[in-house]
Amino acid sequence: MPEMKAEPDTRTRLYAVDNLRVALTALVVAHHVAVTYGNIPLWFYVEPAKDASGGLLDLLVVFDQAFFMGLFFLISGLFTPGSHDRKGGRAFVRDRLVRLGIPLLVFLLVLRPLVNFGGLAQRPDLPYWQYYLGSWDPGPMWFAEVLIVFALVYALWRTRARPLDRRSAPLRIRWIVLYVLGLAAVTFLWRIPVPTGTYVPVLGLPSPQFLPQYASMFVLGCVAHRRGWLETLPARAGRLGLVAAGVSSAVLLPATLLTGGALSQAATALWESAFAVSLIIGLLVVFRERFNRQGPRGKWLSDHAFTVYIIHPVVLVALGWALRPLAAIAIVKFAVLLAVALPLCWWLAFLVRSLPGARRVL
Repeated sequence: MPEMKAEPDTRTRLYAVDNLRVALTALVVAHHVAVTYGNIPLWFYVEPAKDASGGLLDLLVVFDQAFFMGLFFLISGLFTPGSHDRKGGRAFVRDRLVRLGIPLLVFLLVLRPLVNFGGLAQRPDLPYWQYYLGSWDPGPMWFAEVLIVFALVYALWRTRARPLDRRSAPLRIRWIVLYVLGLAAVTFLWRIPVPTGTYVPVLGLPSPQFLPQYASMFVLGCVAHRRGWLETLPARAGRLGLVAAGVSSAVLLPATLLTGGALSQAATALWESAFAVSLIIGLLVVFRERFNRQGPRGKWLSDHAFTVYIIHPVVLVALGWALRPLAAIAIVKFAVLLAVALPLCWWLAFLVRSLPGARRVL
């Protein structure tokens, strides 16, 4: 079986990964703007679509959801072993609790009351404290919740087992195929007790049906760090990954619509797994080959990306209310809000990180 092999490059592709994080953060913002104006009302402020263009926004949400948070977890896993190696177990855990736990608490205690006041207006019979506790939800910071758990599990594992040795071991195509099939099978079985649409109260997980993908991507990121997969994937893997993502969608998405019951659910799990893995490989290689440089602007965007992730709900909800009087079809309001929100999010993130002590956490 052929290998996905190239000459090893011992440089860590920090710029490529940083630039990819910026693109993914912008995609998260676009994703939530699409939810705002589409037909999937899972956001702090929504205006359900009253025209056919809302279906296009729903399609964007479906494709995004299939891969982008999995890629975030893979990137997090990619940097986890090195961080643990440098800091040691206790300092690593302390650092993760500070850098993830403090932003989580800030969102819950400070930002969440700013974004869910619209729901309170619909429940005038409830005192605020009761509404606040009853609507407890970390919003997009569920990612930090889950990542804290993954980091703690990794730290515990390192106390009981030796870490993988660092050596180049290029990916084989059959490993990728087996992972896709295995992930699809586990996802299908997982969704029997945790079907799509399941919501976990208090924890606020909006997509627990994807947990097998998230956990396995984090583990793969940890292994990729030791085996140099990001460096050794050949350039042609970028094209192959993007093509495979398109082909899997063209073949499997119709199958999810033309079948029903367990067969449709199996086809959905297979499509999501094949699409996610193919696109993630494609994006990692494309960014490594074409976007592995970073000037002052790129560094500025990268430095503020995590803060944008934390504060973007406040920006989107405020702009949603401001644009409420605008009479336009869903996709036009999506474009207008997104065009204003992206620069505003990064500007506000700059102000937040300028606060005393903020950069120690952010």
